Amino acid sequence: MLRTTLAWCAHAFTALGLVCAAGIAVLIVRGGDEAFRLAFLLMIVATVIDATDGWFARLARVKDVLPLFDGRRLDDLIDFQTYTCLPLLLIWRAGLLGEGQQAWLLVPLVASAYGFCQAQAKTDDSYFLGFPSYWNVVALYLYLLRPPHAWTLAVLLVLAVLTFVPARYLYTTVGGRTGRVTNLLGAAWAISLLVIVWEWQDAPRPLVIASLSFPAYYMGLSWLISLRHWRRPSTDTRLS
Repeated sequence: MLRTTLAWCAHAFTALGLVCAAGIAVLIVRGGDEAFRLAFLLMIVATVIDATDGWFARLARVKDVLPLFDGRRLDDLIDFQTYTCLPLLLIWRAGLLGEGQQAWLLVPLVASAYGFCQAQAKTDDSYFLGFPSYWNVVALYLYLLRPPHAWTLAVLLVLAVLTFVPARYLYTTVGGRTGRVTNLLGAAWAISLLVIVWEWQDAPRPLVIASLSFPAYYMGLSWLISLRHWRRPSTDTRLS
């Protein structure tokens, strides 16, 4: 009974991401700068839940205790909302694209659906294959930096295309030769994002721009690993 209770508690923790998704949807529909700020804050909370629920699930041995309930499927349902659908909806609701350009949001939406449905969405050596649908991060920076509409559209389309390119992207919760450094940098970046969202319009713009260093590091190292893998496919490329 105790093991069963703990297993259901682990699934309930994952399901908290669904609660976050509901709150994000309400805030996006409400609209306005303060509502968007709270929506981004809930996206961060949902990301923290997603990053830690696997540890709780393994600790509770949910696959052994509750073999008829697929926690991974629940996780994917929530992630598609909090990483893709709702961030793209916020981009539309906040008017980050110019008039007549909103239909282009269907491109990253469909690309992300393709990525989520791939049997090899994660490689055997623990990488994401193709751009891993971090549209919540993309939406946050587009909202804060407000680049020209043409740049915004270009970012969305390029990243959508990268979903179909079989490059390896770091799976930060999995260890490796650079795992500790990546996780430390990621933790510092997460703290900076919390400060930015908390301060919001009062957040120093240099801090916002400086925080882009971690996404740049993530993309750069991921592509370096991919290039090494393509050049030496038989070599162990698990550097993260």
